[in-house]
Amino acid sequence: MSRKMNLLVAAGIAASVVSVSSIAGITVYKDGEKYLKVGGRIQLQYHDNEFKNGSADESSLFFRRFRPYIEGSLHKDWKGKFQWDMGKADLSVKDAYMQYKGFSNMKVTVGNANFPFSREFLTSSKKQQLVERSFVGDHNYGTPDRQTGIHLTGHNDGKDITWGFSAALAALDPDQKKLDFDTVINNSASDWNEGWMVGGRVDFHPFGKLKFSQGDFKGEQKATIGIAAFTWSNDGQNNTAGAGKPDVDKVNAFEVSGAYRNSGFSIDAEYNRFSADTVTAGYTGGIFKSGSTKLVNYSVEGGYMVVPAKLELVAAYQVQDADNYASEWTRTSVGLNWFIHKHDIKVQTTYRMGENENGVANKDGDEVFVQAQYVF
Repeated sequence: MSRKMNLLVAAGIAASVVSVSSIAGITVYKDGEKYLKVGGRIQLQYHDNEFKNGSADESSLFFRRFRPYIEGSLHKDWKGKFQWDMGKADLSVKDAYMQYKGFSNMKVTVGNANFPFSREFLTSSKKQQLVERSFVGDHNYGTPDRQTGIHLTGHNDGKDITWGFSAALAALDPDQKKLDFDTVINNSASDWNEGWMVGGRVDFHPFGKLKFSQGDFKGEQKATIGIAAFTWSNDGQNNTAGAGKPDVDKVNAFEVSGAYRNSGFSIDAEYNRFSADTVTAGYTGGIFKSGSTKLVNYSVEGGYMVVPAKLELVAAYQVQDADNYASEWTRTSVGLNWFIHKHDIKVQTTYRMGENENGVANKDGDEVFVQAQYVF
């Protein structure tokens, strides 16, 4: 089947998935403080990867995310939630936590939940403008993902300042090409490094709180700027990675990010910097050079609602660099988003042009993503 025909098939499947309406989350039981809520997201994705260096063209159609959740409470100010994914990856735990909301302006969460680093990561996959996150929000390249521990989130009385702090036992999957954090809850590999991670963030919203969501549906002026940092140290108990998979000793990270919304226009920008050392002194390979690396990611994403709250043009540019890269890895993206019911039901297309993949000069390739999303 030709590439054009594959795209037409994918678009047809996408259209069929979004032919019904939905609301996000359904409360199936409520009695005073007691309630039970169920929901989920379905993301059907077509991905075509065309390499320019002579490698074979690859295409696939799959569920990128197939993620149900259950949330409920028996007591005032308490709730519990668990969510799992049966999509692209193996069956994995996502949210799994208990939360107390009885404090003024603060929530306390215990369990597996979002670590407060990377504005793009903290923006749910169901509320992204691009089909796939850029380097700054990808757990493969330094962003911590969900982690298991204690998580505090809060705001001041005016809600123009929001903050988060977490302390967690975090896992890192050794890989010379990545800085790949995951949660210890899903540790199915015997060589994952583990250790304690501590970090936090502060965000300032001068025109009122801007939530972690991309796109401008209301046309109101909103803006935010945030900073974040974390540190992670290997506990030394599982340094068993084999050849080409260096154990990582420590990681320190810093983020500065911002976003702006107004009159259907939106822009999100973020810069992340990670300093990492390997357990084996002098290790060189992938992103590491002489036992360490400075991994730098930055991204700028923009969108404009050409038809308010219905049709959005998007564009983005992202860069990754590391000490052992011969050239910066860059990606340029353009796309179109059709919102049937805002982010609850939408069809997205992204065309991404990559250069110098994994820092290898002239290793270039173009990718096409078509994704249909249904949230309930």
